Amino acid sequence: MEVGTAQEFLDLSDAEAALIDLKLALGRALKERRTRQRLSQAAVAARIRSSQSRVAKMESGDSTVSIDLLVRTLLALGASRKDLAKFLT
Repeated sequence: MEVGTAQEFLDLSDAEAALIDLKLALGRALKERRTRQRLSQAAVAARIRSSQSRVAKMESGDSTVSIDLLVRTLLALGASRKDLAKFLT
């Protein structure tokens, strides 16, 4: 029995798969930065004028979260443009 990839199973284009990978990488980076700074999701939400549940969605890779919001939140937590580039590699 041959097992395929999620991309094949969901019939995603290379661009769609890359976008998903990008959002997941940014979400992981957000969670790492938040926990390193010992901030709660609620504290991060207050900084970006959002809700705790939205921060949870960002960290989990929810499809309703925009890349713009992920990047804005990382910047609000002190990430530099250089940091953002590292998160994406």
